[in-house]
Amino acid sequence: QVQVTESGGGSVQTGGSLTLSCAASSYGGCKYRLSWYRQLPGKAREWVCSIRSDGVGTYADAVQGRFRISRDTAKNTVDLQMNGLKPEDTAMYYCKADRTGGANWCLNEIWGRGTQVTVSS
Repeated sequence: QVQVTESGGGSVQTGGSLTLSCAASSYGGCKYRLSWYRQLPGKAREWVCSIRSDGVGTYADAVQGRFRISRDTAKNTVDLQMNGLKPEDTAMYYCKADRTGGANWCLNEIWGRGTQVTVSS
């Protein structure tokens, strides 16, 4: 299994930067790929980015060139560096773990509780 916890949310001005962290604690031999999603009240949750096993990130068009996902092996976290923030980036950001290997009793999907990001004009 894996336990996912997000941190680093806050309020910034347009054009500012913010870094989010996803701490993933796994046990029982379960393997997961971590991704970031975001959601505004009344809107569907949307995919933001994912990180591959080799450390290469993939991104939604809306954040391409502004956001960067990376893995910190020393702290066992996946970080999301957000630059050039816009008001439309305002959302609750969630870390998601998708199972890529391990025992069949490993949960396929595990979501964190989310961290709020607010960008003011």
